[in-house]
Amino acid sequence: MFTGIVTDIGEILQVEQKGDLRARIATDYPAEGIDIGASISCEGVCLTVVATGTGATDWFDVDISAETISKTNIGHHGWEPGKRINLERALKVGDELGGHIVSGHVDGVAEIVAMRDEGDSTRFTFRAPDALAGFIAPKGSVALNGTSLTVNEVNGAEFGVNIIPHTKEVTTWGKARVGDKINLEIDTLARYVARLQDWAAR
Repeated sequence: MFTGIVTDIGEILQVEQKGDLRARIATDYPAEGIDIGASISCEGVCLTVVATGTGATDWFDVDISAETISKTNIGHHGWEPGKRINLERALKVGDELGGHIVSGHVDGVAEIVAMRDEGDSTRFTFRAPDALAGFIAPKGSVALNGTSLTVNEVNGAEFGVNIIPHTKEVTTWGKARVGDKINLEIDTLARYVARLQDWAAR
């Protein structure tokens, strides 16, 4: 489990197709402190560490299945050397829950359809897949590329969020552009409320 509070920006060092896709990711996390089998949120996708090491920088390797590629933005524009991604280590008992509960199981891919500056912040408008739009509510939470964000408004399948300067500085949001495909995870609570309503209507 994660909180959606990004704690590092990693960089893809290399990718290799060997059954699954294997990616090596540079990080400021000390490699000696990353256990094999640990879960790390990589651009909002919960991935398992299969190797670690040091060199010019500390790094860890993850394997990415074809299923994960098909459900995330990895399948839209891929990971290639030099790409920077949001990272968060798994939540530990006693850690501060600064965002919201995030599983790292991406539900689908949204698209940035508009951006405009509002003071020092930026208002982003996203278009969600129709199947997920009903789970997104004003003042609710979403995880976008692994970042916990509050929904400002919803209009059909489109929704807006406001991203402050600090968030743009400590995540990859400062480099976002209209047309980018974004990993979307809806709020777990919304998913269960919808399931209960479906069950009660049987």
